Amino acid sequence: MRILNFGSLNIDNVYRVDHINAPGETQTAAERHVNPGGKGLNQSIALARAGAEVWHAGRIGADGIWLRDLLVKNGVHTDFVEETDDSTGHAIIQVDSSGQNSIVLYAGANRRIDEAMVDAVLTHFAAGDILLLQNEISCIPYIVDRAYDKGLRIVLNPSPFDGRLAPVRMDKIALFLLNEIEGFQMTGETEPEQILDRMAVLYPAAEVVLTLGEKGAVRQKAGERVYREAYRVLAVDTTAAGDTFTGYYLAMRAQGKMAKEALDIASRAASIAVTRQGAAASIPTKEEVAGS
Repeated sequence: MRILNFGSLNIDNVYRVDHINAPGETQTAAERHVNPGGKGLNQSIALARAGAEVWHAGRIGADGIWLRDLLVKNGVHTDFVEETDDSTGHAIIQVDSSGQNSIVLYAGANRRIDEAMVDAVLTHFAAGDILLLQNEISCIPYIVDRAYDKGLRIVLNPSPFDGRLAPVRMDKIALFLLNEIEGFQMTGETEPEQILDRMAVLYPAAEVVLTLGEKGAVRQKAGERVYREAYRVLAVDTTAAGDTFTGYYLAMRAQGKMAKEALDIASRAASIAVTRQGAAASIPTKEEVAGS
């Protein structure tokens, strides 16, 4: 079993602010940092640091070669990370004094993924392999259809949730990893129990993992739910919490861990990540998680 992450590669411009800007407001940032990011990159690094063997597929500009080097340094296979003549995707991130964040994305080379690239990459994978997707790249509906036809197990983190996901055949998704906001966007429900009830009606064959922030996480499959309370820590930056959780949960499940143990390990990893600044830089290694 191999894991392919067809995902984004971004350069994060992070601004430390007192509070998240309101519409029309101008605020002076206390600090600025340039970090590696993108949900795809973060989740690939989380998977690798959790001990999984992962291949990343995506596109960068000449300004993003260092992102590919970073993936290699973390043990991610980068055979399918291609350079284009567009600029690398980037994000503008506000992080406030409580550790909450607000993010604006520019897709750049992430939107240069086309059907020819998808077909070329998927020739290297087969039935039983795992495909992880987020919604920061182009060609998602086509990727889902081709991967499903090949028998890959498709995992979707539907973030950011927008109209570009409308053509996706969601009944082909084996595992949804989503937070409460994405749960509302997918179901119209606001309460966790109702979100899960509705997901069970819409996608009865799928496994669903719903993260609840400081309230923990819950996994649903075939009518059974497993809960995990969050670990209590002092958060300084929540930017990579969800990506860390996603990478660790998927890695643990791929390694044969039961859902309850996978939830616990993923929650522990995310609790470490939020105590550190940055996105990829905040993701802990499996040794750090085991020792926490």
